[in-house]
Amino acid sequence: MATESGRVADQISADRRNYILVTLAYWADTLTDGAIRMLVLFSFYQLGYSAFTVASLFLFYEIFGVVTNLFGGYLGTRFGLKTTLFLGLGTQLIALSLLAFAPPSLLVVPYVMLAQALSGIAKDLTKMSSKSAVKLVAGAQAGQLYRWVSLLTGSKNAIKGVGFFLGALLLTLVGFQLALRILAGLVLTALILAMVLIRGDLGVANKKAKFRQIFSQNRAVNMLAAARIFLFGARDVWFVVGLPVFFVSVLGWNFWMAGGFMATWTIGYGIVQASTPGLIRRRVAGAHEPDGHTATVLAFGLAAFPAGIALALSAGLTPALVVVVGLLAFGAVFALNSAVHSYLILAYTDGDKVAMNVGFYYMANALGRLVGTVLSGLLYQIGLQAGPNGGLLACLWASAAFVLVAAALSRLLPTNTAPRTREIALTDMGE
Repeated sequence: MATESGRVADQISADRRNYILVTLAYWADTLTDGAIRMLVLFSFYQLGYSAFTVASLFLFYEIFGVVTNLFGGYLGTRFGLKTTLFLGLGTQLIALSLLAFAPPSLLVVPYVMLAQALSGIAKDLTKMSSKSAVKLVAGAQAGQLYRWVSLLTGSKNAIKGVGFFLGALLLTLVGFQLALRILAGLVLTALILAMVLIRGDLGVANKKAKFRQIFSQNRAVNMLAAARIFLFGARDVWFVVGLPVFFVSVLGWNFWMAGGFMATWTIGYGIVQASTPGLIRRRVAGAHEPDGHTATVLAFGLAAFPAGIALALSAGLTPALVVVVGLLAFGAVFALNSAVHSYLILAYTDGDKVAMNVGFYYMANALGRLVGTVLSGLLYQIGLQAGPNGGLLACLWASAAFVLVAAALSRLLPTNTAPRTREIALTDMGE
């Protein structure tokens, strides 16, 4: 019995060690992912491409994010999370190399869209691996799953913010392709270290997993996924193209200033996410863990911010002050929404279905980003016909409408439902 207990304790320790390594590798991928976005966005806008054309550069990135999340949960369950991690890092290395070492004549819109498609696949494979792993190692201690999810999600977004700044800074200092070569070196280092240091498997592969299981049969998961589409569409409809183009073309900021603000926004967003358990308990959920009611209250509150910013711009207030202060406030409340969602998807799912349900949920996340990305460029370009502020105004009103839809869908989520924090068996990924 003592020997068996020791073996179980060793396995738990190994799983946690592997989870830490997976998370560190995910951070490396996240840093480069944020940097690539700024490099591509500002480089092609500098070349004279329209806002909608710039948005189209990320179209395949988001489309393949949807596909990857749909299949990624199945791959993680069938072959193990370590496999999906290595696939993600390797794919990111290929994506960076395609841009970093290509002749300048190849760097046209279709080619960049192809490279961005691979980058989207890479990002979502590594994200699914890390987010699924937290369910395996959190255990049954009250509140631990909630805290760990918030810390993981918050730290990831803070690092992505650093990536935004790094990409804009590298573009200014060393140029487009040399910056990409530096990022490729970082990903290669992370891949080698992960392959050398990760021992065994993180979760047991389930060779009997069926592809049809990728579609969730859990109503709560389905409603949460639907709300997630509109929540992230509400962010990306202004954040992906509209905001950085507004900074550069209307406010006259240079690339590193625009990238620096977006980095600050994302880092602050991550800090709020990591602090969500304490903030939510004191102000929204009381003594309980968050539930569907919490998500609903936060979403309705969030809708006031893009609408308020749009009204202030229309009233002729100073654009820089209105946008910077307003979007910082929007980011804080959005971070609380996002962290609660990230907790609820794990609370609503069982350990044996975690990779499948997380993959399905983040497919919805990617679909929201896809819709937001396309509309960000399209609405900004159309809105410019009404004046220099019209592009961002169109994006902000669309954001407010999306958040209201997310709030309405959140009303269909279970309330006062105890999260499933039972201790996860070591073989749960293989059941």
